[in-house]
Amino acid sequence: MKRYLIILLAISFFTSCEDVIDVELPEDVSRLIINGVIRVDENEEYLPIEIVVTESSSFFEENTVASIKSAIIYYGTPREDAPEILEGGGISNLAEVELGSGKWVPDPSFDSDQRIRVSNINEGDVFQLLITTDDEQYLATTTYVKSVPIDSLEQGDETLFSGDETEVIVSFTDPGDSDDFYLLDLDFGEFLVTEDEFYQGQTFVFSYFYDNELELNTSSVVDVSLIGVDEPFYNYMNQIIVQSGGDQGPFQTPAATVRGNVINITGIDNDEVVDNVERTDNYALGYFAIVEEYKDSITITENETN
Repeated sequence: MKRYLIILLAISFFTSCEDVIDVELPEDVSRLIINGVIRVDENEEYLPIEIVVTESSSFFEENTVASIKSAIIYYGTPREDAPEILEGGGISNLAEVELGSGKWVPDPSFDSDQRIRVSNINEGDVFQLLITTDDEQYLATTTYVKSVPIDSLEQGDETLFSGDETEVIVSFTDPGDSDDFYLLDLDFGEFLVTEDEFYQGQTFVFSYFYDNELELNTSSVVDVSLIGVDEPFYNYMNQIIVQSGGDQGPFQTPAATVRGNVINITGIDNDEVVDNVERTDNYALGYFAIVEEYKDSITITENETN
């Protein structure tokens, strides 16, 4: 009887483990998500402006397109005695590409050309993105940062742990006249950040190892971009990369909230004091930046892949 009793208790225990448990997830506050990183090629005539605005949803649902009333970019050179005043720049009014798309570009139906010419901007110019919804206004401020060309991009023959990785060797030369920060887009959703603290004014060479199970096949082309960023954007991307584990793009919802540079300015009537100190829980996600990009490509060949 004791044996049967133990068996019955065991069956009862494992059966109870199969019961459905309802977990109440916290109600997340819906927030705007701004994908506004504009990569500038100074050989092109215009900035490739496209601002994507979505809205966060519940834990298990995809983000949805956000409905906003307007999006405007102000730009210019900060005045030395009053940096909040931008001189010599202009305004770019944006319009949604297609109703419900969430993609905003310079308004082609405006009376004047709303595109921004590359020749009209300089390093250190300030850009402000103002987004207005039915009830609120959001502002993001950024500074145009230049980059440097990629000196070389070649395939190596070293590996890491499994022996199946593919090595790509990247080199570039830091200008050396300032503290510089860089973002590397290594294709396939892989990003790295670096600062010139230990190679200022020197050529920096490093290896990046791709897992062959990721994307690389025979004669795969890898596109690498070297992007100049300022310190706030460097810090933001560093947090995003750490939290995403390198397995997702920088504008998907991270495991924990990472604050970008988009603040809620609803009700602020002092143009010289634009912050949301009193609204610590009311903000948007994402980032707005105007950055120079240099690109290069390499074809991975089978006979060199380990």
